[in-house]
Amino acid sequence: MQRSSGRFSGRRWAKPEMRRTSEMASIEFRHLSKNVRDLIAPFLSQKPVPLGALARSLGLRVKVAPLDRGVSGSIRKAEDGVYEIRVNKFETRSRQRFTIAHEISHFLLHKSIIDEQDGIKDNILLRSGLPQKIEYEANRLAADLIMPDDFIERDARRYFSDGAITEEVVEQLSDEWGVSKAAMEIKLGNFVAG
Repeated sequence: MQRSSGRFSGRRWAKPEMRRTSEMASIEFRHLSKNVRDLIAPFLSQKPVPLGALARSLGLRVKVAPLDRGVSGSIRKAEDGVYEIRVNKFETRSRQRFTIAHEISHFLLHKSIIDEQDGIKDNILLRSGLPQKIEYEANRLAADLIMPDDFIERDARRYFSDGAITEEVVEQLSDEWGVSKAAMEIKLGNFVAG
């Protein structure tokens, strides 16, 4: 018998008519221009989402490097005019992936702030010292980029026979999508009926 995850114990998978994933994407994702959504769409259908390739398609450069203790990543316009994301090489792979998605989100949502402030540097809580609203926006869009609702829902449904979300399902999906178990639990929480 499979063990139910504490977060999902006693909860059931939502019926498709209850929530449509197209309505569940963050407001930040829905407000991206059609051109940007069309550009990133092919990457979002791959598992795990190839964030490096996505960044390159947006004209961004990604470097994994040792960063100061407590710094997860940063984005700034380099001297050659290319926007560069730096990610702390000492963090876990799933954390690095979320940080890349977070910094891509800053680029898509807050490019003017990056330019005005000579970049954005995020600590391990993905906070930069900027207003929390900006960090929440980047976090929500990052979650949509790294765990696209339509594909997470499709994959999650493959594992369900009785509608129960188990610890094993959470772990399997987090491994497949290259994210932490905690991030996947939060994402799956979008699909369960309360």
